[in-house]
Amino acid sequence: MKGLRRLVLDVLKPHEPKTIVFALKLSELENVDGVNIHLSEIDQATENIKITILGNNLDYEQIKGVIEDLGGVIHSVDEVVAGKIIVESVKTEQD
Repeated sequence: MKGLRRLVLDVLKPHEPKTIVFALKLSELENVDGVNIHLSEIDQATENIKITILGNNLDYEQIKGVIEDLGGVIHSVDEVVAGKIIVESVKTEQD
């Protein structure tokens, strides 16, 4: 199936609900095969997390809705992979 295959999102969230809840709720969405969440920064009231979602024909608006319902805000979309296969980024000398 074509469509979005991987999304990497930079998200700001409150301490509650826990990151585990974010992962479980996102993993329940249709066409989501896996979710990885990495904690990148924590302060007194919030956490910055990097969410990687894999699947076939991912629905960005649905994913965004779950994140916002849990109190999170997407700061940026750091990676998007779409199409029949997942194409990995290649480092070049300029990187």
